[in-house]
Amino acid sequence: MKRGSGKQTTASKPTRPQVVGTPSFTSAEAQQCAFDLKQAGVRFTPLPNQDHGGGCSSIDSVKLLDIGTPVTNLGAMTCPLAKSFAAWAQFAVKPAARQYFGQEVVKIETYGTYSCRNIYGGRSGRLSQHASSNAIDVSGFVLADGRRIMLDGGWNGDKTSQDFLRALHKSACRRFGTVLSPDYNAAHYNHFHMDMSGNGYCR
Repeated sequence: MKRGSGKQTTASKPTRPQVVGTPSFTSAEAQQCAFDLKQAGVRFTPLPNQDHGGGCSSIDSVKLLDIGTPVTNLGAMTCPLAKSFAAWAQFAVKPAARQYFGQEVVKIETYGTYSCRNIYGGRSGRLSQHASSNAIDVSGFVLADGRRIMLDGGWNGDKTSQDFLRALHKSACRRFGTVLSPDYNAAHYNHFHMDMSGNGYCR
């Protein structure tokens, strides 16, 4: 009996929400987004919907495998975010690198996507868009000759780096709902924050 009750106690423990995912991409809108990604030549893996607890989730998200340029630290991204980011990399980052440096971009460096936290990582306040896999923080770019054009240093650095990064910021503002640059506040001194919330909030 003790063994049986022991098993029952184990079974009755609160289930960890992140263990079991539910099917994703069931809505017509989500399926259209996945189709658009495939049409754009983007390789990705659909991820199961996850409720991570604490208001954090990954719904209709993907893991990007290949967007034509290597990208560091990519985790779960909502499909619309992945779609906008892949297009930005292809149609903004690559041409801008050729225009300003005469170089190809061989890597985009980021601080990641999903993170269950409040805005600015604070103990209180509202949840960040990162908490719903709906944001990405881009920190810099590696050129074919090995140069690294980083937001930290480059945003207020030499004129070419400044022009390059501001061109990318301007382009991002046309593709994402919210874009925050080092000009926004001290918390963004070293990256672009880009998410799909808001309606063209660009700082």
